[in-house]
Amino acid sequence: MNEIEKMIGWLPALFDGLKITLSLSVISVISGLILSLFLALGKISKNKILQKLSGAYIFFFRGTPLLMQLFFIYYALPQISSVFTIKSRFIAAFIAFTLNSAAYQAEIIRAAIQSIDKGQFEAAKALGMTHAQTMRLVIIPQSYRRLIPPVGNEFIMVIKDTSLVSTIALVDLMKRTSQIQSSASSALVYIPAMIMYLIVTAVFTYVFDYLEKKFSVYE
Repeated sequence: MNEIEKMIGWLPALFDGLKITLSLSVISVISGLILSLFLALGKISKNKILQKLSGAYIFFFRGTPLLMQLFFIYYALPQISSVFTIKSRFIAAFIAFTLNSAAYQAEIIRAAIQSIDKGQFEAAKALGMTHAQTMRLVIIPQSYRRLIPPVGNEFIMVIKDTSLVSTIALVDLMKRTSQIQSSASSALVYIPAMIMYLIVTAVFTYVFDYLEKKFSVYE
């Protein structure tokens, strides 16, 4: 069996790992985006307590390594109390990636909201809109296009960072690649694995570029 046939034979196992990588990335970024909206609004809120709490959350998760956060959630929390034991490696990774991604996306959303001209707030106020209505109907829709490029970059980073979950034995694309490399004693498995990462990155880059152009009507 030549080397090309070997690499083709590894593809089914690599695709199984890729499914974990993609599912973890997608649900973590989406969940993180939802949480980040509240964090961003909290950080720009006039309520000092919300400002401090949101700011502390963002500072902590941006200021500590994602790998350490993953280890803390999966290994350290159960030692604090058995109540915090997470048996599923996927759920532990999901929680860590969601919390981490939310911190980064919160800063993205905050910057996008604050980049909108203050005249928009004043015009909405003159029309009798409440602050909540102004944010929901005027400011946030105008922020969409500005959010898409950095959120897209965050998503791509999460896809690559999922390789960290191999450290808690979750069988993602990276872990599956390492298993094949070990069993087959061939480092050539990294070639199709890297190609998979490149294809996925290229596809999602195209998707986010398309979305950016679509929402450019708000500019």
